[in-house]
Amino acid sequence: MFENSKLMMTNYLLERGLDVESLRRKVISNNISNVDVPHFKRSEVNFESELKRAIMDRKEKENRLPALMTDERHIPFFIPRDIMAVRPRINLDYNTTSRNDGNNVDVEKEMVDAAKNLMRYNAFTNNLNHNFRMLKLAMRTV
Repeated sequence: MFENSKLMMTNYLLERGLDVESLRRKVISNNISNVDVPHFKRSEVNFESELKRAIMDRKEKENRLPALMTDERHIPFFIPRDIMAVRPRINLDYNTTSRNDGNNVDVEKEMVDAAKNLMRYNAFTNNLNHNFRMLKLAMRTV
């Protein structure tokens, strides 16, 4: 009954967001712990832009003209990305160097990122708890 609803898609995205924020916290912690290591390059997690591309692909699918494919071996013009298939990526920042030893970790930036990460994690948790309470309420009244 609820399996294909928008509520369950929202819950899936919130759960995925919690996973990403947990991974992001590990990456930030790794960056901070290696602040004094020469030639260490900081990492960052890229998820939101990939998710945005998948959502835009989904919306663009409705506006696309269908292509005539006369053979199964033809390559389709447009293959939309599945939101469920979006995974976070860890990217190394090779382009910047903020110190003479080649390390590019800025502790102040990492601490700000850690604070943002904590706020997003708490927001996702609160929203997910709210959705579960609403689901529980709906199941109780049925």
